[in-house]
Amino acid sequence: MAKTRKTSEGSPTPTLLCIPDISGFTKFMGSTNFEMSSKVIPSLLNKIVYSNEIEMKISEIEGDAVLFYRHGELPPFEQLMEQCHFIYTEFYNQMEILRKEHSDNGGEKIPEMLGLKIVLHYGEEIGSVPVGTRIKLMGEDVIVAHRLLKNNIDSDEYVLITQTLLEVYGEEKITRSFDWGEMQEGHIEVEHLGTVNFNYIDLN
Repeated sequence: MAKTRKTSEGSPTPTLLCIPDISGFTKFMGSTNFEMSSKVIPSLLNKIVYSNEIEMKISEIEGDAVLFYRHGELPPFEQLMEQCHFIYTEFYNQMEILRKEHSDNGGEKIPEMLGLKIVLHYGEEIGSVPVGTRIKLMGEDVIVAHRLLKNNIDSDEYVLITQTLLEVYGEEKITRSFDWGEMQEGHIEVEHLGTVNFNYIDLN
């Protein structure tokens, strides 16, 4: 397992960030009636939440995404990739169920319009503060993780892993080829923060 520095509760802490994001959300909401969209989107978000098997916690559930986090020790890299693949397959299994359930109400649009992208990032100093019943994450790396959802990848379905996270694992622990895809390289420019390099696996 990759080791990370431990800090006291409430102070900035090394943290894994994982954001599964439903692509096509805005178009879907605008193209379907409220009765169907109000059932489909919560069902898919619930499937994402309950597909978590590596003890990640939830900071926020947004309209089309879940912000997972895990302080301290990272899971083995292959286990993290298996987790992403499991979220992805469970998400698509649920979409097929929903397509059949809503077949008389335009259900064929569900797999045609919706997809899933997952962003993985790591921050050495991510703060956490309680807001209501949730933990609000604070820090530059939280901004970076959200900014990575807006990138130039020519696909709406992928797992994106930042170079920052890969470096924590170390090259010898990273598998770059899977039976469900190979890593490709990319980068984005983030205002005030510069170039953010990443690898991604296209799930199309």
